[in-house]
Amino acid sequence: MSKITEFMMVSVDGYFEGATPWSIEWHQVDEEFEQFAMQQLAEYDYLVFGRTTYEGMAQYWPSDEALRTDPGTAQKMNSAPKIVVSKTLDASQAMWSSTRVVRDVEELSRIKREEEKSMLVLGSSILTASLLEAGLLDELRMMVVPVALGEGNSFLRHPGHTHPLRLVDVRKFRNGNVLLTYAPREA
Repeated sequence: MSKITEFMMVSVDGYFEGATPWSIEWHQVDEEFEQFAMQQLAEYDYLVFGRTTYEGMAQYWPSDEALRTDPGTAQKMNSAPKIVVSKTLDASQAMWSSTRVVRDVEELSRIKREEEKSMLVLGSSILTASLLEAGLLDELRMMVVPVALGEGNSFLRHPGHTHPLRLVDVRKFRNGNVLLTYAPREA
């Protein structure tokens, strides 16, 4: 089945990162989460990123640290076919194996429709807001981490746009994380 799903870890006060870019040390990742992550990665044909998230992931997952500390996830992330949505990055700048660059969400929609591919968007809050606005996001998975940051970058901050959602599923993790799964609903 062709669909686009977003996965994002957020604090209880709605931030996907702290006050500085890539400040995600507050994420609670343990064995149960790693099993979930591996299962989730196996469900999709493509991993999809906005440019900023792509560049950060492309730096981390092929690194010696990632290969040493989380070899299973690193192997899946590095070998998976990837799409980066960017108006500024071109194919020659794609620094991570198996990466395809597309210019906009319309091109991503065409891939979804014509190739019948399922896609998992990781992070990429600006891209996610664009997908919601275009009516292309089929599922939103928010892993709420039991920590309040007080400040940071807000997930789905998209002034002037309202995106009604309906709750599809809730899963509680032993470490206190809660996975909320939503689907868009008509306004």
